[in-house]
Amino acid sequence: MIVEIAHYALYLSLLVAVVNVVVPLWGSFKQNPILISFARPATYTQFYLVLLSFVGLVYAFATDDFSVEYVASHSYSKLPMIYKLTAVWGSHEGSLLLWVLILSGWSAAVALLSRTLPDIAVARVLSVMALISVGFISFTVFTSNPFERLLPYFPIDGRDLNPLLQDFGFIIHPPFLYMGYVGFAVAFSFAIAALIGGELDSAWARWSRPWTVAAWMFLTIGIALGSWWAYYELGWGGWWFWDPVENASFMPWLTGTALIHTLAASEKRGVFKTWTVFLALLTFSLSLLGTFIVRSGVITSVHSFAQDPVRGMFILSFLMIIVIGSLVLFMFRGGAVKSTGKFQLLSKETFLLLNNLLLSFAFLVVLFGTLFPIIMEAFDKSVSVGAPYFNKVFPLFTLPLLFLVGIGHWLHWKKHPVDRLLKNTRNILVLCVLLVGLMSVVFYSFANTYIVLGVMIGMWIVSSIIHDIFNKTQHASSRFDALKKLKPSYWGMHLAHLGLAVTLLGILFVTYGSKEELIKLSPGETYEFADLAVTFDSLQQVRGSNYGATRGIFKVKEGSSLLTIKSEKRRYTASGTVMTEAGINPGFTRDIYISLGEPVSDTAWSVRLYRKAYVRWIWLGALIMALGGIVAMSDKRYRLKIKKKIINTGATG
Repeated sequence: MIVEIAHYALYLSLLVAVVNVVVPLWGSFKQNPILISFARPATYTQFYLVLLSFVGLVYAFATDDFSVEYVASHSYSKLPMIYKLTAVWGSHEGSLLLWVLILSGWSAAVALLSRTLPDIAVARVLSVMALISVGFISFTVFTSNPFERLLPYFPIDGRDLNPLLQDFGFIIHPPFLYMGYVGFAVAFSFAIAALIGGELDSAWARWSRPWTVAAWMFLTIGIALGSWWAYYELGWGGWWFWDPVENASFMPWLTGTALIHTLAASEKRGVFKTWTVFLALLTFSLSLLGTFIVRSGVITSVHSFAQDPVRGMFILSFLMIIVIGSLVLFMFRGGAVKSTGKFQLLSKETFLLLNNLLLSFAFLVVLFGTLFPIIMEAFDKSVSVGAPYFNKVFPLFTLPLLFLVGIGHWLHWKKHPVDRLLKNTRNILVLCVLLVGLMSVVFYSFANTYIVLGVMIGMWIVSSIIHDIFNKTQHASSRFDALKKLKPSYWGMHLAHLGLAVTLLGILFVTYGSKEELIKLSPGETYEFADLAVTFDSLQQVRGSNYGATRGIFKVKEGSSLLTIKSEKRRYTASGTVMTEAGINPGFTRDIYISLGEPVSDTAWSVRLYRKAYVRWIWLGALIMALGGIVAMSDKRYRLKIKKKIINTGATG
């Protein structure tokens, strides 16, 4: 009964979304306050209906209702309860319902937190978000319905959840990633509303900015969690593979980063308004492109969901409608969104422009490497674009970008004196050299040219942050009081840039400073590896709730420390799938990573050993970046009452 209620609630939410597209939007054109006021309650109603539907699916998993086909295909009676609950998004149908729930949640948040905006603006924004909801709810109920029944005959037990997904990383990675993907729908909807009204002023940018930063923050955490999960769960010891699905989330992150910077320029100086609108449209379009890549079956990946061409055609059609429709609107109405500020060549505006151009070129590099094999496949030609292409071409744009980061954030708006630029650059270079020397003594012995270059760029960014904070407070009577007066958006910016530097250092160290070996080892044998002595201590047979495993116990001597690391080879009962669970001893400057392979003789096993240098810095940097987003969003300027004139353009619409 609960499943049927949840099923009907999903259909009803589609009806509400359709009405929410038509009624408030029509009311905004006709200046009808009654029709306009329909937007908020309809949005809340849609959210509650989708939430009811989602809770019903969770209930079906929790109670082992194998008469539901989706539950029977992706659960198992002996599956631990936490994985039964999170198996809801373990495959295409349920993850799509999670997507719809998050989209409805973002819409409800906009309705709730937009009281300071004119009702006509909110009506247009919520109607656009409802239109997106119509597409995704239709996709769910007509091609990917998670409530399909296996009646009158259904299995007494399930097929089990994919063993790769029976992990903590799976519990938290998809929700964060989808929050980022879907969150950019808010910026997209505001951009469409601005195009309809023909007005985009600094207040618009100020109100849109925290929503964009929030989406970017969630996407940053989601990407980092996916990298961390792949690192320890897949048993390969890698943190990024330039997989098409990884790239699908990375592309909107790049353009979303550019969007945040153009929003800052539009808010402060009234420049780059057309560029801001275009980036808002592009970023969410890339989120939809990522959905197509993951769910269409056009690629084969450990991350992909569906292999159904019907679903692929549906999402491709919806993608084309959104992209073409928004571009047509941009073509006809983009001229009405004009920049008003002026600036000279040496200014913060110029450096922001260069920053965004480099981010755009980096995005195009990833886009080409991701789509080119897919396009060639359509012509029956097999082409592989892998890590060598990305590792050679991508830095051509990101290295200059990182250099500009160290300059752009302390430049003045409109015009910056040349003599002050030279003086500050000289001081930053001196500080950079000192920090590089300190790092070489305390953290790492630089034996690789790439590491030296990367450390210099990373310390260039850190030095510029330290120097800028010093400059901002040097004339104050109390430096501590001056620090407290600096705005949260200022601290958020520096935290994001600091996190970028930390991630850069982690990437370079783990790429050029790590060691790995594949060896044959028997219990009782010891192998000297890097600065470690690895002893294969023993084997144990263990049982989990839904699997049996052979566990290898390794003793690792590192200096005066003796570590115990356990790695398992698991066989899952229901599916018969064999998985490797790597053993990892984490550390601030290194990870010791051991992966138990296959038996190669009666006593010996293949064992893969890794010493990963500074790999944790990659995810630490991402968390610092996300923290910067949280701090920036706390700025009270984003909670100021916005004048009623903003996007209040019903007469021109």
